[in-house]
Amino acid sequence: MLVDADHHLTELYAISNVPTVIWVDEEDRIVRPNAAEVGTDTFSEFTGVHCEGHLELVRAWVGDGQVPEDASHTVADLTVDEVEARLHFRLAAHARRAGLSDVADSHFDQAAELTPLDFTVVRAAMPLRGENPFGQEFFDLYGAYREAGSPYHGIPRTSG
Repeated sequence: MLVDADHHLTELYAISNVPTVIWVDEEDRIVRPNAAEVGTDTFSEFTGVHCEGHLELVRAWVGDGQVPEDASHTVADLTVDEVEARLHFRLAAHARRAGLSDVADSHFDQAAELTPLDFTVVRAAMPLRGENPFGQEFFDLYGAYREAGSPYHGIPRTSG
């Protein structure tokens, strides 16, 4: 479990939504790239996604060394807009910490305009902007994301 507070890994591994799982072995090698997996069924009623399928894959990998076929999936690089949005997000977060609310809001707005469905940009900005990351803004974002086909950098989810 890793919390990427400064969003470095989202840039390095083209992570665009959470939760995201990347399997890393004991020698720090990526065994299976970004996958929109979950470790619990906490939100399964809302998302329709259950954890058991993923947990079975993890058990097979840890217990028997079995790596799923989808582990060879190539994750596309971030687009120019996605890279620019992340830069705006970083500037906004820095400005917010420095007490420059107007500057922060401007950069958060620019980031959201560039990547309106990117949870690592739009949803991550919600608590920094005083919005509830589990409130109506989130439900609006999630609805738009689902309507757009749940775009995701990584192994596509086959169910949920």
